[in-house]
Amino acid sequence: MNLISIPAFQDNYIWVLTNDEGRCIIVDPGEAEPVLNAIEDNQWQPEAILLTHHHRDHVGGVAALRAKFPHLGVYGPAETQDKGVTRVVEDGEKIVILMLEFSVIATPGHTSGHISFFSFPYLFCGDTMFSGGCGRLFEGTPTQMYQSFQKINALPDDTLICCAHEYTLANMKFARHILPEDRAIEDYYLKVKELRAKQQNTLPVTLKNERKTNLFLRTNDIDLINKINEETNMQQPEDRFAWLRAKKDVF
Repeated sequence: MNLISIPAFQDNYIWVLTNDEGRCIIVDPGEAEPVLNAIEDNQWQPEAILLTHHHRDHVGGVAALRAKFPHLGVYGPAETQDKGVTRVVEDGEKIVILMLEFSVIATPGHTSGHISFFSFPYLFCGDTMFSGGCGRLFEGTPTQMYQSFQKINALPDDTLICCAHEYTLANMKFARHILPEDRAIEDYYLKVKELRAKQQNTLPVTLKNERKTNLFLRTNDIDLINKINEETNMQQPEDRFAWLRAKKDVF
């Protein structure tokens, strides 16, 4: 399969998987126009839409895409039932599209019903995990998001994290602020800074990279624990996760 990212709005990515015949799967189309343009330019044949959650910048293009391609199956969580979904999917389900089997993984935190779709090596995780960070907690709790991160962290090293926003530079500035002497964080920050200076994408990124550079995956890391203990003593990793998210919210 070929993985393509289509920019949308200010910093969204709409992901598209295409096979060699041009049949494709569209993930989180927040707006239709850039997707329709790409379909026309590349002569793609859309087969399905995958939705991770109900926010407008992820579902806003569904109606127009289905108007143009009425056969499209739209798969999403219960919270997207009124957003054009043709089949509601739940945690643990497996769906097959274009001969790819996708596992549905409940990843609440950003929203209460957020899900991710995994078909190795691709993880479409919406606004749950970003490179170097995690999504804001609009409806869920830090504990829910921590548990969602543990599910993602159980996937293989070479999983490709296909998140929905280009937030990597801001996230790495925060990580560098928290652990300024961490070599892996500094090296990745410099790499990301260079890419963004050239207007190049930082995504997708491997889970292996995130395990080294994403503080939200490093809540048992001794350097991070020592940093947090300068301010407060937290015994549980989910509490350290909550501390990080609260710090990021005001950074």
